[in-house]
Amino acid sequence: MSNIFNYIDWILFIPVFLTIIYLAFFAVASLIVRHSETPTAKHENRFIIMIPAYKAGKSLEMTVRSILGQSYPQRLFDVTVIADHESEMTLFHLAQQPITLLTPNFEKSSRTKSLQLAINNLPQFKIYDTVLILEAGDVVEPEFLEQVNDAYESAGTKAIQTHKLSLNRDTTSARLSAIFEEINNSIFRRGHITVGLSSALSSSGMVFDFNWFRQHILETKSTWEDRVIEAQLLRERVYVDYFDKIFIYSEKARQAEDFNRQHRRYLLTQLRTVFRNIRHMPIALFNRQYDLLDKLIQWLLIPRMLLMAIIGFMSVVTPMISFGAVFKWWGLFAGILLVFALATPDYLVDDKWNSTFFKLPVVLCSSLLGKFKLGRKIKESINLKK
Repeated sequence: MSNIFNYIDWILFIPVFLTIIYLAFFAVASLIVRHSETPTAKHENRFIIMIPAYKAGKSLEMTVRSILGQSYPQRLFDVTVIADHESEMTLFHLAQQPITLLTPNFEKSSRTKSLQLAINNLPQFKIYDTVLILEAGDVVEPEFLEQVNDAYESAGTKAIQTHKLSLNRDTTSARLSAIFEEINNSIFRRGHITVGLSSALSSSGMVFDFNWFRQHILETKSTWEDRVIEAQLLRERVYVDYFDKIFIYSEKARQAEDFNRQHRRYLLTQLRTVFRNIRHMPIALFNRQYDLLDKLIQWLLIPRMLLMAIIGFMSVVTPMISFGAVFKWWGLFAGILLVFALATPDYLVDDKWNSTFFKLPVVLCSSLLGKFKLGRKIKESINLKK
């Protein structure tokens, strides 16, 4: 029994240890401050702004009002809203706005289908330079498009990512979402560009070269287009830049059920991404495609919620079987807390920080129980032949 436990102990310890080392490296890198200012662009790009939404309601209306209130010349940007399964009242309000409103009712809804519909319904006589993707619930400041235009021109690449922040922190789930979002920004975006690697894309606030995006989104057959687009960018050696001072405020899930649903979706997406892209690892290594290699390693990392669950479980169970083996797990526990502390901005450590931290085990247990639903979804959604 003891030998079996030792095998399980080391099988779990090694990937957890490597995951923490990876996170720690980029968390430290994110602390290196870059003071370069973005110069004012001489060229004004023409933007098409796409907002795919599914049963978003007032959140969608809020986003549309926000993006229409830009100081950027109105003749240089158009807004297309893909309102899938929205209520008649929401559609009535949106129809009053100077936007292109598409109202599909897909049998199986997905962002990919919405974005493809938007691309196919753009006026043939209009020429766009860039495409900006937003989500329902996003809010931006009036200078947002001006800042994005300056950043896109100075980056000199076909893809950039802006800084997503939480719009609300009024519940435990919303505060946890805000913390995790900023940890992602620190490790997978700011930390990466500090060492010269591509930033990770987020679900919104992404800006792409229009022709490049149109070609690849129309070729996409997957429902999880963010990861597909990200992998395609890196396979083509397109650098993804990140601009930490261009903010987009995103509405976070207030209820634990919504929080857990998002994390189940994230885990499912990560598993599918690994299955479809792991075959590219030897090629990336041979061709010295370090951005792609890093991304493949990133997708192989243990998700945070599962990582904390493994560390917590082994820290409690190990002393009952082999007390001498528990110290390495306690060390990992201290290590992951240090990583999270380094990657969390000071503004999030407020008077509700302690209460949020102590409620984390409850949210974690709820999330893990929800992951038992993943098995059926994985069988239904993973198709390696596609």
